[in-house]
Amino acid sequence: ATVSEPAQKCCTENIQPFLTSILEELMGPVSSGFTEVRSLFDREVNEIIQDFQKTNDMTKLKENVDQLMNLPFNSVKMEPCYLKVNLLQELLQDLKSRFKVYHIDFVIQRTQNFMQELMENAVYTFEQLFSPSRQADSAKVATTIEKVKLRVLK
Repeated sequence: ATVSEPAQKCCTENIQPFLTSILEELMGPVSSGFTEVRSLFDREVNEIIQDFQKTNDMTKLKENVDQLMNLPFNSVKMEPCYLKVNLLQELLQDLKSRFKVYHIDFVIQRTQNFMQELMENAVYTFEQLFSPSRQADSAKVATTIEKVKLRVLK
């Protein structure tokens, strides 16, 4: 009872007015990172489509889809996504001094883990939706891949 009122007053005056702007500031790099994940998935699937249209090789298509399944674990390709979130380091330094926010590296690492998880879910969903179509007429495969990609991105 003794601490409750001063704590409530402190939060109301010193923290609550800044929460919206803090959230907006932090969401910039986070949104940018997740947008980069989406773009990477889109580019990779477009490459599969273009490669298939050039070769019409179902074996090569299977190899490309298998490589797509490894995309979340390809640190070189995922790096641009992760770098977008590293901007949080600078933003959180200000919060650290003003609001005693600690474990900045943990926040960044968890965000990057969520990005990897999102990519895992995207490639898994793609593979699950596309698998039944692998036996289809090769003339329809590129169109099917595009439809599946759009479905996953939705």
